[in-house]
Amino acid sequence: MAITASLVKELRERTGSGMMECKKALVETDGDIEAAIELMRKSGQAKAAKRAGRTAAEGVIVIKFSDDGKKAAMVEVNSETDFVAKDANFTSFADAVAERVLSSDTNTVEELLEEALHDGEETTVNTAREALISKIGENMNVRRFYRVETKSGRLTGYRHGVRIGVVVELQGGDEALGKDVAMHVAATNPLCVSADQVPAEDLAKERDIFQAQAMESGKPGNIVDKIIDGRVRKYLAEITLLGQPFIKDTDIPVEKLLADSSATVVSFKRFEVGEGIEKKQENFAEEVMAQIGS
Repeated sequence: MAITASLVKELRERTGSGMMECKKALVETDGDIEAAIELMRKSGQAKAAKRAGRTAAEGVIVIKFSDDGKKAAMVEVNSETDFVAKDANFTSFADAVAERVLSSDTNTVEELLEEALHDGEETTVNTAREALISKIGENMNVRRFYRVETKSGRLTGYRHGVRIGVVVELQGGDEALGKDVAMHVAATNPLCVSADQVPAEDLAKERDIFQAQAMESGKPGNIVDKIIDGRVRKYLAEITLLGQPFIKDTDIPVEKLLADSSATVVSFKRFEVGEGIEKKQENFAEEVMAQIGS
């Protein structure tokens, strides 16, 4: 049976294992995905495969910088519980993954999982992950990463606890300003830097909503247009970094804060642990009653 990319992808999603391990198991089982899972469970990947279906929505954000400060990497590594997210073995693994992202040029998590965790060693990121799952007893995932390099600017990072991380690329200004901007992004979570970066479809959708609301007022068309324009300006100020009031001094917008230092924000990236992951809601009362009933 032909081992297709979609088959490898499905097995990887079901087991959490690397692409090469999945492809090898499928080759050995002639493409039988259930048999491949059974084979992987019998091997050293057994515990990892068993736990791969469990939701890992806790974890840490780690940020690393190159020695010259011109390159930065940020990663999210997930666990099932915040208790494990504080475990020294887990945080050490997350730190090593961030260092690997910083030093590599890989573009996807799948590629990253196949790379050596440490230079000069055979252990890959994925085999180290699986070993940690077996040792600690929880599912763990390297969920995503971000890497940025600047030629003439400044990279600054800020981590709020271990759950929110921000990397900012700044032209002009100084380290203190960069940190202030990163802290602001962590607190307010803007959509983008400026109004011209807001997706046209998002803006059109909001304008349609504002128009429908304004039309209900019964006011003349020219007044309605002014109402819509005013609400659009307010919307853009709320979602863009430059339009937001600075968290340390709400009397000035971030745009003025930057202008006063002859600085501009080239880009920013914000990660928050577990954002977008649907957590399974456990109902222990129902679970107990079901067990009693059976």
